[in-house]
Parts: sequence; C-alpha cells; structure tokens
Amino acid sequence: MTRPLRIVLILLAASLIAGALTGVSLYYRLSYLWGGLLLISWVMAKLSLRGVTVRRSARSLRSQVGQVFEERFEVHNHSRWTCFWIEVRDHSPLPGSAGSHVLTMINAREGRTYLSRTRLVERGVFPLGPTELVSGDLFGLFPSKVAFPSEEAVLVYPLMVDVHSFPNPPGLLPGGEALRRKTAQITSNAAGVREYAPGDPLNRIHWVSTARRDRLMVKEFELDPLADVWLFLDAARTVHAAQPYARPTLDIRDFWRKKYDFKLPPSTLEYSVTIAASLARYYLRRGRAVGMVTAGPNLLILPSDRGGRQLSKILESLALIRAESTLPLPALIEAQASHMPRGSTAVLITPSAADSVYQTADLLTRRGMRPVVVLLDGATFGGYFSVQSVESQLSALRIPNCRVVEGSDLTLALSSIVNRLQFG
Repeated sequence: MTRPLRIVLILLAASLIAGALTGVSLYYRLSYLWGGLLLISWVMAKLSLRGVTVRRSARSLRSQVGQVFEERFEVHNHSRWTCFWIEVRDHSPLPGSAGSHVLTMINAREGRTYLSRTRLVERGVFPLGPTELVSGDLFGLFPSKVAFPSEEAVLVYPLMVDVHSFPNPPGLLPGGEALRRKTAQITSNAAGVREYAPGDPLNRIHWVSTARRDRLMVKEFELDPLADVWLFLDAARTVHAAQPYARPTLDIRDFWRKKYDFKLPPSTLEYSVTIAASLARYYLRRGRAVGMVTAGPNLLILPSDRGGRQLSKILESLALIRAESTLPLPALIEAQASHMPRGSTAVLITPSAADSVYQTADLLTRRGMRPVVVLLDGATFGGYFSVQSVESQLSALRIPNCRVVEGSDLTLALSSIVNRLQFG
C-alpha cells in the first residue's frame, strides 16, 4: 500500500466517522469525493499499462571493453487510452546501464523511442533485461507494473592493446617435410583437388580440372610450414590477486571523444586476459596459427587455426574466463604439450611465483618448443609474492620473458622484450 493511498483511506474513514457522529452533510459529500477518487484511480491504474509494450534493440550484440554500447528502447501504446506517464526501469546486470527513463503523454496507438549509451567497463555476457514498466493513476494511489524478460544479451570482449613486436620464431620443417595438414585457409601449398561443394569460394575453382572432368573442381590447401603459437593462460584461483576497484564515473563528454583512455582494473586476471587477447591478435595478423589452453573452471582447449574466425573464438572464450580453476600451469601445459609439434611457440601467461614456472619452460625447451613467459607481478596487485626470482631464472636460461606490474603500459611492456634473448 502506497503512502498516498493510506492518506486517502484515512481521510475517507475520518469523513465517514465524522458524518455518523455529527450528521453534517459536508462530511458525507467528502466521503463520496474520496470514494470516487479511489474508484477512478483504480480504473486508471488498471488501464494504464494495458496494451503497452517495450522493445530493446542494439546495433551490435558484440562489443569491447572501453567502447560505448548504444541501445534503443521502443515503447508502444497499442491501447485506445492515453498513457499519462510511464517509468521504464532497466534491471540489466550490465555495469553502468543507463536505460531507465520516464516518459509522459503517450497517446493511443503511438510510440516513443530513446537511446541509451553505456561505457563498457567489464567483460562477459550481460542480458539486456529484464525491463519493467511502471505506471498508474495520476495521484499515485495504485501503481501498476509489467515486467518483460530479457530476449538478447551483449557479449563484451576483453580489452586489446597494440603490440608492435614480440618474439616471433620462424617455422620449422619437422623431419625436413612440410606439414601435411588440410586447412580452410588459402596458402601457397596446394594439396590437390576435390569436387565443388556449396559454399566454396569461386576463387578456389581449378579450371583445368573442371574442364577435364566436366564438373566443378576446387583446390585444397595445406598449412604453410610455420610453427603454431599456443597461448597458455593460468586461471588458477590460488595465484591471482586483485585490489579494490572503483568503476569510472560516467562523464557525458566521453561519448564524443575520439579516444577514451580506459584503465584496466588492478587485477592480475584482467591483465592476463588482455595480454592473451592482444597477443592472439598480434600473431593472427602475421598469418600464424594460434591456439589457446586455459581452465576456468573446466579445461578449455582451442585448436590452433588462422584468420578472423579464430580470433573471435579466442575472444569469446576470454570474455568468460574467471579465476576459478584448480589446475596449475604445469597441468595445463602437460595436457597439450604432447599434441604440439616441435618448433611450436608456447606463450605462458601467469602471475605464479612458483619454481615450477621456469622448470616447465625449461622442459618445453628440451622438447623442442619455443617458450615465452609473461609474468604478472602479484605483489604490485595486492598479492604476497613477487615474480622477480622467476624472472631471474628465466633470463639465466635465456628464455624470453617480461614482467608486468600494476599500472604498466601493456603496449610498451609486451613490445620491449630484450632482443638479446633470441630464439636459437
């Protein structure tokens, strides 16, 4: 029961009691007034949201941390009655969602639209809703509510930074032979021809074989003899650290700025995810086949592949990573190392300060792999252990590595691995 309704009920009861005790007609007239007000308000509340719907839509349901997510709200009044006021309440878990709005005087068979802009500050999947419409009578005696469940969700990719240089070892020819592995990518190594299948691009048609066999034939390709790149992201809950973080406040001027300087939260997991996404884009742009292994909480293995589709798969997986794994870094590597061909590059991303980090990197080297280690110094993120000793051991073993501290410029940190630690 709302406060205005309680007041009107008290006035109605007082008028009835006063009329019964005094017999004055004025009190009876006031009783009719309050009773009529209650009846009219109740009817208005019942009709206020009848035939009113709300629809939410977005230009794209995939975006990236730091970008502005624009959403369109459409409120339609399909009834024959004018809706005097409607409050749209946005209950989406998207951080900073600003879809709540108040609309007035929506005539019959009419609609209203408005835009909502939200600065994305957290990766993950966020449903666009539920959305609640609140209305009622003009006096606020009988509020009316209608809830609409969420129908779509926005996937927020992690932040990516530009990497100008990073250890990029040349490919190997294991046993002096090319890699006999079929691929959907067009390479310089043609493996043969096969019959055309719906969906094959026309530029892969082999016209000589087509003329000879009197049916469409397309070329098949093999992977170039380039070493694969594997990203190992340590998501064990026992090694990550984070500090309290206040989300940036909304500044309307940021929406029109050409460049928005977004700062990562002081969390080793967020830095690790951004590093993995940035390195995946760096290698894929250079034509390398990239795979990823992580756990959070289940083991996730993305087979190595090339192209923009592989980057989308990696970003989707990284958007959902949480530090909930019980698998340490050596277990992650052991799960995949036996399936990696010799000469593959293994990028280890971890905040662990355990000796097993450089021991595992040394083991990969002995197996013919090319390890690169990105260490996040947990002591600068509010943790208890520093990775400086691990960094020294890796440098002694001539394994390329870099140490990232809280507040580091990731572009500079990842691009400044010393050149003297070359693959040999």
